[in-house]
Amino acid sequence: MSVVSAADRHSRALLTGYFLGLGAIMAVWGARMPAVQQAAHLSTAGLALVLLAAAVGMVAGLQLGGRYARPERLPTLLSTGAFALAGCLVLVGQGESLSGLLAAALAFGLAHGVLDVAANTAAVRCQNAVGRPIMSSLHAAYSLGALAGAALAALTAHAAHSTLFAATGALLAGIAIAAVPVTRSLSGADRPAMRADAGKLPLVPSPGKLWLLAALAAASLLGEGAAADWAAVHLHTLGAPTAASATAFALYSAAMAAGRLTGDRLTAAFGAPTVVRAGAVLATAGLTIGVIGSSTPLALAGWAVFGLGLSTTVPSLITAAGAGGAKAVATVTATGYLGLLAGPALIGALASATTLSTALLLPALLAAAVAALAHRALENTAP
Repeated sequence: MSVVSAADRHSRALLTGYFLGLGAIMAVWGARMPAVQQAAHLSTAGLALVLLAAAVGMVAGLQLGGRYARPERLPTLLSTGAFALAGCLVLVGQGESLSGLLAAALAFGLAHGVLDVAANTAAVRCQNAVGRPIMSSLHAAYSLGALAGAALAALTAHAAHSTLFAATGALLAGIAIAAVPVTRSLSGADRPAMRADAGKLPLVPSPGKLWLLAALAAASLLGEGAAADWAAVHLHTLGAPTAASATAFALYSAAMAAGRLTGDRLTAAFGAPTVVRAGAVLATAGLTIGVIGSSTPLALAGWAVFGLGLSTTVPSLITAAGAGGAKAVATVTATGYLGLLAGPALIGALASATTLSTALLLPALLAAAVAALAHRALENTAP
């Protein structure tokens, strides 16, 4: 059993804070988009352009972060990325025109992408130093931060979104500045450590395996996009009351957070391929039953089981990519986000051609594909 140094514990605690903040700021941003649209008098097409600008910026930021996220630069990327993301949230809140919002959203996405790659790359290196799985718990921090951000947005629904964005951005920017001295220590504390069982060290993924990891990330995050955008609609089509419909994504998110909080222990005990495969099978069964069952209780349970089943997938895929460095992390993350962004639109198109219930079988089928390919993608990964 490896001994965890004080420096490694501090690094883990610091990265937990970055993931919490990232989740919170993204939830606040998403929850108040209708208010942003109303304040700037945007049409649906105009709001779509703003969201597209954020997506384009994010993909560019992921690539930029992958290019520059060398070990000695990680502290700078983390600090500047967090500060920039918080500042851009404030700018989005002040936007009163389409052109101003497009510029702010593009910058917001760029900062998000840079911070995402920096945080995940630092997390992989910290995990290597600790010598045991911690990635799942760090992603659980993101999920918990998102739940907190969504709750904050709901509690302040009566307040102007500009006030909420300014207060949230100022608070997180202040925390990022205060954390700069501690963040600098990551350049030394997160160096990969050789383990006694060196034969189990992760192998650098080949180009083919890297793209397999990326494809599975896209398949998994398509499911997350489906839950975020279509779970409530699905419940509504079943005749569920508004409160129950709104609960669907909350149950999904809570189950995912719970799964990630236990995911590291399961991965250490059984290995990433087994845990991801079993989880994906569970996700497939849960969503399939929830969709086919055509009842509110089964649908709610199905979305919760779907989130629980997919909870360890993305952390495990990023861990496997991390052996290839920041560029590999950026490739898997960027491709995964393409699934997250494109998935809801694809499900909408399928629902228009068939039914929503039929369309929602797509993420269930993709979860089955993750189960089938998990061993091939994740073999020879560690810790």
